[in-house]
Amino acid sequence: MITVTAFAWVPPLAEGLVRDLRVRWALEEAGLAYQERLIARGEQDTPAYRAVQPFGQVPVFEEDGLTLFESGAIVLHIGERSEALLPKDTFARARAVQWVFAALNSIEPFVQNLALIDHFYANDEWAKLRRPGALRLLERRLDALTARLADHPYLDSNQFTAGDLLMTTVLRFLRHTDLVEKRPTLHVFKQRCEDRPAFQRALADQLAAFAK
Repeated sequence: MITVTAFAWVPPLAEGLVRDLRVRWALEEAGLAYQERLIARGEQDTPAYRAVQPFGQVPVFEEDGLTLFESGAIVLHIGERSEALLPKDTFARARAVQWVFAALNSIEPFVQNLALIDHFYANDEWAKLRRPGALRLLERRLDALTARLADHPYLDSNQFTAGDLLMTTVLRFLRHTDLVEKRPTLHVFKQRCEDRPAFQRALADQLAAFAK
């Protein structure tokens, strides 16, 4: 049985955003059953947990003696077992992997830069000076992503892949802003992905854990 490690508690601003959501969603898309293992506050800093996740983060994926951390790596591993995430066609598969890395390397750092300023340092003088520049850099990336989407339903034209999954979870970090909503193409793309039944099940499962 696949086990996914997740936090038992996070601050309200992080509910629905923690990266185990990516893995839960991928497993739902792939039709693979899993069980969750919830860790309490502070447990991520214990030697036992650091032995499987060196940085004290979630998720951790475990199955048949294999232990993986880093959500992108886990999603790609799951994708190896599901054409719903990684197409069988060699070229389409390569493009899907391309968009996984684009989400994590070309978009997420800029998103997280702004989110960290807004959520944790908004009242610091350095953050007030830094935010306009961080916003400009992010908007340029979002504009480029929007232009690439054009009128296509997904990043690689008509087929949902692991790249769309990762990109959607990255864009969700901007829910405290209107940066996605004011770009209709990007907003529709994000909403289309979030409307997928697999996403809805994954989100409900993550939120249910916090509700306990």
